[in-house]
Amino acid sequence: MCVSAAIIMLKIVIFTLLALAGISLGSGLETVSDDDLVKKFHSHNNFIVLFSKPNCADCDKFEDILAKLKQEIEDNLQAHAVKAVSSSMARLFSPSKEPAVVYFRHGVPLLYDGPVEVDALIGKLIQNKDPNVKELSDETFEHLTQASSGATTGDWFIMFYTTKCVDCQRLTAVWEAVAADLKTRMNVARVDKDGKGSETAARFQVKDAPEFIFLRQGKYYRYEISKYDIKSFVTFAQDWYRNAKAERIPVPLSPFDNLVELAVQHLKNMPQLYAKLYNDYPMVVYALALVLLFIIGGFALAIVLAIITHCKAASRAKKETIKKAK
Repeated sequence: MCVSAAIIMLKIVIFTLLALAGISLGSGLETVSDDDLVKKFHSHNNFIVLFSKPNCADCDKFEDILAKLKQEIEDNLQAHAVKAVSSSMARLFSPSKEPAVVYFRHGVPLLYDGPVEVDALIGKLIQNKDPNVKELSDETFEHLTQASSGATTGDWFIMFYTTKCVDCQRLTAVWEAVAADLKTRMNVARVDKDGKGSETAARFQVKDAPEFIFLRQGKYYRYEISKYDIKSFVTFAQDWYRNAKAERIPVPLSPFDNLVELAVQHLKNMPQLYAKLYNDYPMVVYALALVLLFIIGGFALAIVLAIITHCKAASRAKKETIKKAK
C-alpha cells in the first residue's frame, strides 16, 4: 500500500516537473549563435532577433512579449523570433547594445525604439513590414527630391555613406528606425557618396561618411551633432534643424563642373599620394623625377634653340636688308 502510494506520488512529481519544463520551454525563444545569425542574414528571410544578455530584466520582458506574439508574428509578418545572448553582433545594429529587438525584412534591419509593451511592439513591426529608407543616386536625386525646383515631394533627410564605412553599416538599422518614425512627415533616404551618388556628394560638398543633410523648402541644413541615435535624428528633423545654418540648395553640377571638381580633388590628394608612393617605392619616385626633369629640360632646350634660331634669322635678314639698301 505504502509502495503504491509512493509510486503514485513519484509519478505526480515527475509529471509536474515535465509540465513545468514544457511551459518554460514553450514560453521562451529559440537561442541562436552568431554563426546561425550569419546564415539567417544570407537567407534574406523575414525574422526578428532579440539581442539579450544575462540578468537583464528588460531582456526578459521583451522575450516574454515576443513569445506571446509568436502566432501573430507568423500570421502578419510571415516571420519568426529568435534570441541571441551576449552576441558580438549586437553592436552592429544597436548603439546601446542589449536589449535590442531588430526586425530583418529581406536582409534590411529595423531597430525597434518603442516601449517594452505588446501593442507598441507588434504595431511598429506590422507598420514597417517593408524597408522605408529610399536609395538615391545621381540619376534619381533631383527627379525624386526636386531639391532645386520647388521641393514638391516634401522634406528629405539624407545620409551619405560609403560601402567601406563601418559606422555607416552600423547605422543601417538606426536609419531605418528614423525613417519609420518620420515616414508620415517626410522622406528618409541615403546616397552612396563614392558610388552612384558621387556627383550629388560633390554638389553638396560632402567630404566624409557618414554625413547627413536635411532638405526643406529650397534650403538644406547639415546635421553636425555628435549623437547618432534615433531620438537625436528625429528631433533634428522635426524642429532642431532651425538651430543649424540654412544653406541654399545648389543647382545640379554640369559635366564641366564635375570635371573641375574631380581635378581639384586630385590636386588636393597629390601630397598624400606622393608621400605614400615615396615611402613604398622611392626608386620609382626618383625615376619619375628624372623623366619629368628630362621632359622639362627638353622643352626648355627646344625653346632656347628656337629663340637662338629666330634671333640668328632676324640678324641675317637685317644684314641682307642693309646690303640691299647700299
